[in-house]
Amino acid sequence: MRIMILSDVHANLAALEAVLRHANAHGTPDAFWCLGDSVGYGPQPAECVARLKELGALWVAGNHERAATGAIGTEEFNPDAAAAAIWTKGRLSDGARAFLDTLPETTEDGDFTLVHGTLRWPIWEYLYSHEVALDHLTLQRTPFSLVGHTHVPLLVMEDGASPQGCELYRLDDGDEVKLKREGKLVINPGSVGQPRDGDPRAAYAVYDTEGESVVLRRVEYDIEATQQLMAEAQLPRWLIDRLAIGR
Repeated sequence: MRIMILSDVHANLAALEAVLRHANAHGTPDAFWCLGDSVGYGPQPAECVARLKELGALWVAGNHERAATGAIGTEEFNPDAAAAAIWTKGRLSDGARAFLDTLPETTEDGDFTLVHGTLRWPIWEYLYSHEVALDHLTLQRTPFSLVGHTHVPLLVMEDGASPQGCELYRLDDGDEVKLKREGKLVINPGSVGQPRDGDPRAAYAVYDTEGESVVLRRVEYDIEATQQLMAEAQLPRWLIDRLAIGR
């Protein structure tokens, strides 16, 4: 079984369709997991929600889903993110917002836990540091977990011999993570719609249940098409420009 792992689509339909085409070209996925922030920043929130619903994705909420429905305010967002969140809320139907409100903040499927941020603070906390990673691992009940939110592909390996209790490794295109059980693992597949690791290509991952591995993939997409739609929507300039530089 092949499960496609998507995170931080951020209303970027061109990027979402590109990764779906890429995955299908290498063997049609049997299921889809979404780690939140399907909306926000980008120009096509309704279309991305509809597409992910069509795929039947197992889906957890991020802070941008919660902001898009009014479940949380935008006081903690930076000004550009807040402006995009307010714009997004007005572009979703009542039905779409009601659906997003049903999304859990954490869920488990087999050996995996899915969460947008961390298990300590599911929709808000960034898993960047050893300290945060170790606290997350302490709360993790399954052997493996998947997180998003940082927009940077990352592997965390629990390691009792490490002074920090775990080790963090950046993931690049084609990297394969073998799902060994000597210690817990955390994987961040990066962002489909707004990468922030200096590589503007859309990121996703595939979990092979038989091979017991997760492989990271990067895919080129029509960035200019998304930027044009954002400009037409008068979304903040920095949100438009950053797509081309992956920051």
